[in-house]
Amino acid sequence: MLWSGGWRLTVQLGCLRGVLWAPTHRTLRQLVSCIDPSMGLNEEQKEFQKVAFDFATQEMAPYMAEWDQKELFPVDVMRKAAQIGFGGVYVRTDVGGSGLSRLDTSVIFEALATGCTSTTAYISIHNMCAWIIDTFGNEEQRHTFCPPLCTMEKFASYCLTEPESGSDAASILTSAKQQGDHYVLNGSKAFISGGGESDIYVVMCRTGGPGPKGISCIVVEKGTPGLSFGKKEKKVGWNSQPTRAVIFEDCAVPVANRIGSEGQGFLIAMKGLNGGRINVASCSLGAAHASVVLTRDHLNVRKQFGKPLASNQYLQFKLADMATRLVAARLMVRHAAVALQEEREDAVALCSMAKLFATDECFAICNQALQMHGGYGYLKDYAVQQYVRDSRVHQILEGSNEVMRMLISRSLIHE
Repeated sequence: MLWSGGWRLTVQLGCLRGVLWAPTHRTLRQLVSCIDPSMGLNEEQKEFQKVAFDFATQEMAPYMAEWDQKELFPVDVMRKAAQIGFGGVYVRTDVGGSGLSRLDTSVIFEALATGCTSTTAYISIHNMCAWIIDTFGNEEQRHTFCPPLCTMEKFASYCLTEPESGSDAASILTSAKQQGDHYVLNGSKAFISGGGESDIYVVMCRTGGPGPKGISCIVVEKGTPGLSFGKKEKKVGWNSQPTRAVIFEDCAVPVANRIGSEGQGFLIAMKGLNGGRINVASCSLGAAHASVVLTRDHLNVRKQFGKPLASNQYLQFKLADMATRLVAARLMVRHAAVALQEEREDAVALCSMAKLFATDECFAICNQALQMHGGYGYLKDYAVQQYVRDSRVHQILEGSNEVMRMLISRSLIHE
């Protein structure tokens, strides 16, 4: 399952094994075997997973609440993650990526998300942008844009959604009209993660007529005249990453920045989202995994009516349901990741199923965890409420779960 570049990350991660181990991490990993996230993985994948868990415990979890409450974009921490290969997890090694598989990527993002779901979700979007350039760009573009993205010297944002074009992505209006050796862009993008902070914007825009075949993909760099940003949005969750509108007003971009051919943009966007759906589902798994652990610990410590809550059979059954949903979602996500890696015909439907099921079920797990914490779960002193807030949007973005149902049913009807 691992690509040939996998050994490189193994070496990098192995160097950190003695540095990043912590007792709190052991608590997270030493679970009842039925929900052990390392089940079914090979030894190399277990190493990736272990280092990701260690990084989450040491570098993310202690600061998760602060990043959320102060709305801080943790640039330095993400660059530390990039130093151990997480800036371009499934980007090819010749441009600085780690060259890992989709399954490896899912395992890594799930582990990181236990430390901070919001920050990991941004890292996953950044990875998707780097993969798009690596996969569809020419050699000059790959070697220009990918190395600084893989080190996270530069950050990337994915620009598809518009104020009047959400689920109907093929109806985007942002235009790119060629004038000599430049495209002149006009229009705006909405709900862009990293907007205003990112350095590279992978923009889907209209170079031709209406519909999907009129859309192209163009890289716009921060600082380009005519590029500006809206106000920073105030969000329920995902507060460690800024979200802004990205605005183009006679923004001239070299034709050389077009990724792929004219009219290929919609295909590129959808190919990117297939992986993005696995990524965000993996982030949901991490939030749910952490919530199950927190709930288990709370039930053992909290006493009511003279007994630990863990002795209450109703709560035992609830915890069992949460664990079952978690494992089922994890298996579905990993199955879809393998299908996507192998470019199977059913990959789109399976990615849609995984995103639908995992984000719905994992949010339900987090929400149930909050309920089982009682009033404490509603306090920002307790992490469980942040997992609820950060995972809720996963049911909306990367294609809403209603759109996932459309894609699944379309696959069945047109078999």
